[in-house]
Amino acid sequence: MRELTRAEEEVMQVLWKIKKGFVKEILEYFDEPKPAYNTVSTIVRILQDKGFVAHKAYGRTHEYFPIVSKSEYSKTHLSTFVNDYFSNSFEKMVSFFAKEKSISIKEMEEIMKIMDGEVKKQKTK
Repeated sequence: MRELTRAEEEVMQVLWKIKKGFVKEILEYFDEPKPAYNTVSTIVRILQDKGFVAHKAYGRTHEYFPIVSKSEYSKTHLSTFVNDYFSNSFEKMVSFFAKEKSISIKEMEEIMKIMDGEVKKQKTK
């Protein structure tokens, strides 16, 4: 799966949120100053070419919808990120954020609870 540019990702975030929409509806979800209509239209067509979005035609108007789910993209993108920056080690990634104090004690405790639950689930398989 190809990685998205920042602009493409912003449009996808809107489409994942609203499930489907016309360019003018997608534009409504952008903060001021909003990008130009033609800019968003071009990005949506690029996303379609990349296989992230499809459309339903109503004459000359198109309603766009995501065909790649947010979780599917997140999983692939996060795996690439961990591989590129942390030698494919989630342990190194979590350790980095903990040492940089980017994760609060409460968040670390929640991560440990989640991990304990996953360890127990996988041991019983």
